[in-house]
Amino acid sequence: MFRPTWKMASWCLPKRVNANTGANTVTATKPIDVQPWMNAPATRAVMKALSADGGEARFVGGCVRDAITGQTVHDIDIATHEPPDRVMALLQRANLKAVPTGIAHGTVTAVVDKAHFEITTLRLDVATDGRRADVAFTEDWIMDAARRDFTINALSMTMEGIVHDPFGGLDDLDNGRVRFVGDPETRIKEDVLRVLRFFRFHGIYDKAGPDKAALAAIKNCAHLLPTLSGERVWAELTRIFLNPAPVSVLRLMHDVGALVHILPEAQHFDRLEALAAIEENGPDPVLRLAVLIETDKAGALKISERLRHSNHDRDRLAALCVDGGMVGADITEAGQRRSIYRFGNKLYCDLVLLSWSQQPGADYRAVLAYGREWARPEFPVRGSDVLALGVKPGPMVGQLVGHVEEWWIEEDFRPDRAACLEKLRKIASNPSA
Repeated sequence: MFRPTWKMASWCLPKRVNANTGANTVTATKPIDVQPWMNAPATRAVMKALSADGGEARFVGGCVRDAITGQTVHDIDIATHEPPDRVMALLQRANLKAVPTGIAHGTVTAVVDKAHFEITTLRLDVATDGRRADVAFTEDWIMDAARRDFTINALSMTMEGIVHDPFGGLDDLDNGRVRFVGDPETRIKEDVLRVLRFFRFHGIYDKAGPDKAALAAIKNCAHLLPTLSGERVWAELTRIFLNPAPVSVLRLMHDVGALVHILPEAQHFDRLEALAAIEENGPDPVLRLAVLIETDKAGALKISERLRHSNHDRDRLAALCVDGGMVGADITEAGQRRSIYRFGNKLYCDLVLLSWSQQPGADYRAVLAYGREWARPEFPVRGSDVLALGVKPGPMVGQLVGHVEEWWIEEDFRPDRAACLEKLRKIASNPSA
């Protein structure tokens, strides 16, 4: 299992129990060091605009978690008690572009140069249906944190690096625990996608073993997973597949009865483990999906429809599940050239990796190298060449091109255009030639 490496600061974390929520409000007596993304001109401009009239704004969610654990921060999310129309006004007054991306739910996006900042008004859920929530705005930071999924995502941080931790997220990060905020089943029923998010974060941060209360709730709620849209499921599965070692996560999903509801075709965990050990260009979610599932091309197309794949991912998965796509470790160079011509270099190399994952004791390194290095040739004859010989348009044109192409392949792609055109003339004048 992949685990990021970090060392928590040696903080003294005095705790104060909130009388209304029972949460532990923790303020670090020593802030984390201000990082470059926090001090960037664009970030400072947005935070200054939001606090211009004395309001408070903090960084929230993943950027805080990643800053604490020493990971690269990509998306900067900000929370404020200012209502969304006020956020729009404050940004515009500071001559910053404000986009009402989700204003009904309290979200405004600030755009500064090429940087985007998602700013959300503090809120609480009024009603949920497992996919979306009706919200009300609040000025209570702890109530806003209480609606988040995991304790490690319920952290907030000021511009100065002071971390606010109402639910023990810092301690959970330090000890490698992924826990839901409050009652796990309640959190899941608010948004069923949190089941998949739990497994994703478990694969990254867990050092202590999966939280028992979380697993019990997931078992009770796994049957709700099919209510999610395919796009949301595939987005989370993609992130799980991007884990350098996803097998333990997927096995856990299988064991608690979650995987069967979203990917019942998943069977070959051993093959996926073998693939993860031989990939040279980093994790490839579509390739990893292909090696995990047991299906044919028709089944792959059904999976893509269910997961709402892009056209590119759909076509690629179907090609990877094509019958007759296996490559033997003892394939000859001539056989490799024919296969590369049939599939193309990229798909051929993927099929080599899939074959290798099914025969982990074999040595496919030379085969894989050849698939990357040998340039797939372009057949030098076109239909226009047939028409130029006086053949009338129709099925015969394609048939003649096909006959010459078969001959060219049998000749191991050696004949040049002139030789292919000569062969075409002979066949066109005497089809039995």
